[in-house]
Amino acid sequence: MAVTKKTDFTYSQYSEPHKIRTKQILKEHPEVRKLIGKNPYTIFAIAGLVAFQIVAAYFVSTQSWWVVFAAAYFLGAFADHSLFVMIHECTHQLLFKNRAANRWSSIFANLPQIFPSAISFEHFHLKHHSFQGIHELDADLPSKWEAKLINNSFVGKAIWLLFFPLFQFFRLPRLKEIKSVDAWVVSNFVIQMLFNVAIVYFFGWQAFVYLLASFFFSVGLHPLGARWIQEHYLTHNEEQETYSYYGPLNRVSFNVGFHNEHHDFPSIPWNKLPKIKSTAPGYYDSLLSHNSWTRLWLKFLFDREISLFNRILRKDRGSISPAAPYNGLPQ
Repeated sequence: MAVTKKTDFTYSQYSEPHKIRTKQILKEHPEVRKLIGKNPYTIFAIAGLVAFQIVAAYFVSTQSWWVVFAAAYFLGAFADHSLFVMIHECTHQLLFKNRAANRWSSIFANLPQIFPSAISFEHFHLKHHSFQGIHELDADLPSKWEAKLINNSFVGKAIWLLFFPLFQFFRLPRLKEIKSVDAWVVSNFVIQMLFNVAIVYFFGWQAFVYLLASFFFSVGLHPLGARWIQEHYLTHNEEQETYSYYGPLNRVSFNVGFHNEHHDFPSIPWNKLPKIKSTAPGYYDSLLSHNSWTRLWLKFLFDREISLFNRILRKDRGSISPAAPYNGLPQ
């Protein structure tokens, strides 16, 4: 069977679907508004995950290198992936009413991940919600050179997953309209560097490598890496641009798989996302979804019909200014 190789993204003349669906759901199910709010207890999950990674780093610091990498792949990757979800919750201010408290919580959750990315993620991720599919403002979209370089080969996609954070970093030059450095970013950097030095000083380099490997496994060449494919890649058809995941790993990933629900209602915390689907099942049961990150991960790697070009782009920015603040509240 001949392989259809994509050489460009899919372009849409329609606005992103979430704002429309949000208004429709609120009209038919106004009780969904009661789910909007904060979950301050999330800070205890953050503290537990940070402590777990520090303790794990200490225990592997005197072990063989194969133990270091095995622990990073089978334990640390899951902890770091959950910490990404916690940073995501802080980004949407879903812990506390005070923005600064959410940011300090985000910086705290970032500590075991070695790279100071929590505050930068906030700057870019909120634009992803406001300007989904706009190439100059949506950091979640791969660059065209990136898609061409990776192509549709197994090796290319494996390399892309393994070095996913680096490819995201190289997207920054095209996002010129987003302010990427401020006092919060500098604070995040300084605190993270002090933590990294402390890990090496007190626990040694093996502990540091454990945390580093956990970070890369959590976002890349690991079944958990399928999350980045699941959310917005066109794996079923050319029309639906956001997919949810309803598999068992949501239990250890704080329901991050409920991605359509999150985009529709980004002001609802992680513990209440399943309630959106159960309250308005007619809007979500009709959408295509994923039930296995492992199956999707393997499909992405081996299916030559899927490449980084399997994304929807749009040119109409709408009436929102890139400089406008984002509050995530449904209108």
